Amino acid sequence: MKTSSGALRHSSAQFSTTVAAGVREIWAHKFRSLLTMLGIILGVSSLVAMSALVSGMEKGAKEALVAIGGLEKVRIEPQDIPIDQRHLADQAVGITINDVRALEGNAPLVTRLSPEMRLSATVSAHGKSFRPWMLMGVWPVALEMSEHVIEHGRMFNEIDDEMARNVCVIGTETRNELWGSPEQTGREIIPIGETIYINGVPFTIVGMFKHYESEQERKARELAKLEPKTDQPKDTVARDRGRGGGRRRGNFVFYLKNATIYIPLNTMWMKFRTGITLTGFGGGFQATGGAGGATGDPRLSNLEIRIASVDTLPEALQQIRNVLMSTHRGIEDFTFRTQEEWAENINNFIRDARLSGGLIAGISLLVGGIGIMNIMLASISERVREIGIRKSVGAATIDIFIQILVESLVIAVLGGLAGLVTSFGLVHLLSSFSPTENAPIVTVTSMLVAFGFSVLVGILAGLFPAIKAARLNPIQALRYE
Repeated sequence: MKTSSGALRHSSAQFSTTVAAGVREIWAHKFRSLLTMLGIILGVSSLVAMSALVSGMEKGAKEALVAIGGLEKVRIEPQDIPIDQRHLADQAVGITINDVRALEGNAPLVTRLSPEMRLSATVSAHGKSFRPWMLMGVWPVALEMSEHVIEHGRMFNEIDDEMARNVCVIGTETRNELWGSPEQTGREIIPIGETIYINGVPFTIVGMFKHYESEQERKARELAKLEPKTDQPKDTVARDRGRGGGRRRGNFVFYLKNATIYIPLNTMWMKFRTGITLTGFGGGFQATGGAGGATGDPRLSNLEIRIASVDTLPEALQQIRNVLMSTHRGIEDFTFRTQEEWAENINNFIRDARLSGGLIAGISLLVGGIGIMNIMLASISERVREIGIRKSVGAATIDIFIQILVESLVIAVLGGLAGLVTSFGLVHLLSSFSPTENAPIVTVTSMLVAFGFSVLVGILAGLFPAIKAARLNPIQALRYE
């Protein structure tokens, strides 16, 4: 037992001596070692930065997905009639309120229905005007369907809709454009009870949504409050904070929610029906035959539904399709848009981005490994006589092997650590160019993976030089000039 313990201590001391010799050799050629590390530094920093960028994009995309209703929401939109049904074009009814009534009683997997009529409009008040992203005629249930939250006032109700009252709920972008943002005015203006004109028709504001923003936008705004105020002119601030300025740099989905105006569906139909034709996304509805044609059934821009569970999505879509094919008399002039498609596209994009970025960073690490191998081979050529002397005085082959391998590993480890430090500066630089919602996010996992690859590259790059040095014949090495 004592013999084994003594041998272990001797082996440990010998290994420590070998490691120390390898570190001293690196320190003796500091500049050369630093140049050798550059490939590893660039590889590690690019791998961490790439991962941070992709993580930021993934977080922003998923926040946007949740903000528009999550995976349980499905949108039914009008589409061109299939070629084999073109002869039935005059019988196509489009998406109508009749579809909503039919789905309410015949599609048990559907839990919520929200019909929409959209219209591009000009909004004005106090001598100012602007064009919101969208004026939407909806039922009150749209508040829940689109994950909206009323911060001030109220949502219009079923009576407002039934009576076709001129009431509206606005987003913060409308308030900012017509009354000024809190950053411009120094206080938050709440225009509840104020009158705005939508395409010249007066509407009373009964509610205002909360301001929607990503987590990164919120943090940036809070940090901006802590910064000392500058003497920047007010007109410059207004320009930066307006639609064309910094506000638009945020998450586009959140901007759309802030720039949306809701009015009752029946009000949209009664007050804006004349002369409007369905033009697809961003259009309104088609008024046929005066009050909606022979059936008097208003045509919708689209219909949003919520299903009970993502697990029942295929069955729910089949139920909906069966009902719509019946109400549309077999004419397939509608299509489905599911959030699951968006989520799948996000996952595919993130996977491709990680693969592409990882490949580029891997090539950088490979180049760094080649540099380490090259410098280690050059180092062995310079130290052939030294290796011969060490072997002649009793150094074992494994000692020489470990010394060279340790030198390669230490270069890679130091390069990896320097790369991690450099990555923070690189990520900070990228943050200034990235949209707010896609701000890079450095993760511990990406740092550990990048560092682990740098260590692996150091080991692999040092194997061949270490084997070559260990196999040197001591007699020939001593005679080497």
